[in-house]
Amino acid sequence: MSEARMLGRFEREEAGVRHIFPLSVYWEDTDAGGIVYYANYLKFIERARTDMLRGLGINQQRMMTEEGANFVVRACEIEYLRPAIMEDELEIITRVTDLRGASLRMAQDICRDGVRLVETKVRIACLDADGRPQRLSSAINEKFNAMIGQGALPAKTVAGEE
Repeated sequence: MSEARMLGRFEREEAGVRHIFPLSVYWEDTDAGGIVYYANYLKFIERARTDMLRGLGINQQRMMTEEGANFVVRACEIEYLRPAIMEDELEIITRVTDLRGASLRMAQDICRDGVRLVETKVRIACLDADGRPQRLSSAINEKFNAMIGQGALPAKTVAGEE
């Protein structure tokens, strides 16, 4: 099975690396007034996290079948600041903010033209096949540490770096 194509990009910033995922708002994402339906923002940030994992070389399907490990959302806090509307071009900016043995925290902002529309804080847990916490593998831990500025991402992961 071939690796899925990544749509977003990584950018270095002062405190590490952030992932930026572009997203267009379609009719199906909106309510009758053309405003993004509130629950769809959760789908948007999920897509961005999946794309970020792909870019880090983490294949979730392989992780489940080969290691018996799975990422799940443990908690999510969301604040709606401004609405997105049909035809908007958005960016979901994801930062890893904290890393623990079997979990990590991320901040994910949804922006339009540099203006923050939605702020989220998400706690992700790694579980084994029986639903119990499982420590992140050293390879995955290393990739997330690089995002918070405690290591290096593979060459060509970050835009403009070789």
